[in-house]
Amino acid sequence: MAVPSVMVLPMLIVVAAGLYYIYKEVMQFMSKSLVRNKVVVITDAVSGVGSECARLFHTGGARLILCGTTWDKLESLFDSLTGDADPSQTFAPKLVILDFSDMDSMEEVVAEVMECYGYVDVLICNSSTKLKAPVQNVSLEMDKNIMDINYFGPSTLAKGVLPTMISRRGGHVVLVNSIQGRLAIPFRSSFAASKHAAQAFFDCLRAEVEEYGISVSTISHTFIDASTPPPVQEPVPKPNSLAAFIASQLTHGVRPSVLANEIMQTVNRKRKEVVLAHPIPRAALYLRSFFPSFLFSVVAAGVKDSVMAEQMQ
Repeated sequence: MAVPSVMVLPMLIVVAAGLYYIYKEVMQFMSKSLVRNKVVVITDAVSGVGSECARLFHTGGARLILCGTTWDKLESLFDSLTGDADPSQTFAPKLVILDFSDMDSMEEVVAEVMECYGYVDVLICNSSTKLKAPVQNVSLEMDKNIMDINYFGPSTLAKGVLPTMISRRGGHVVLVNSIQGRLAIPFRSSFAASKHAAQAFFDCLRAEVEEYGISVSTISHTFIDASTPPPVQEPVPKPNSLAAFIASQLTHGVRPSVLANEIMQTVNRKRKEVVLAHPIPRAALYLRSFFPSFLFSVVAAGVKDSVMAEQMQ
């Protein structure tokens, strides 16, 4: 019996949806199985992204080493992970106090991390701190603090776990960076500089350790949006404010759960570089490479407009 032509398209849609669902389920299963028994270190595990990552990797059967600045928050995360977990399928996480702003403690922290299991399979550098201010208002002390947390901390920790990865001929280092490690935005000079430095360090590291079977991945994302979506739609930028529109798109956030899933997929597929951003930031990256003068003019115009707006208030 022939199928009426009017039914062909709906049937194709249903079949495609079914195949997509099966694909997602298979990928989800594979994601969990690939990290099972792996020793995974997550820095700033008590943050929104860190806790989402911890849940994903814990459910997948990874041996977690969760790092954070406060013991109370780490214990709270530990309780939430182990409360309803099946002990036959998961491992109780190990907790380590880690504060990148205290670089003098890094040698002891690295030793404590390595004592947990003797080696590390996956290091996820997730820690970050931000600052928004004009260049002339940022002190040298503030610059150094941001560089410690965003650059010196992750790079030092990576160096600390590297020897055992090299000796075991394998491992994976993931830098959860920022789109501002590739594209500088006004009033964020210290933050953008630290992220550029981190991007360069891990790019160099990737090339240096590839011969040892070690993977290095960087994930460049827009800002983390952990807020509750507003009940009303925000006003659309004025048609003559191109710079304001681009600026709003450059800071269009990504949800913690989305970024955590991207981190899991990056670990599973060993992708070297991921850009998690909307079309406008992506376009800005291309403009920075091929038409820098145009991008500089647009960004400078945006700064000038913001200064004028503040003066009129």
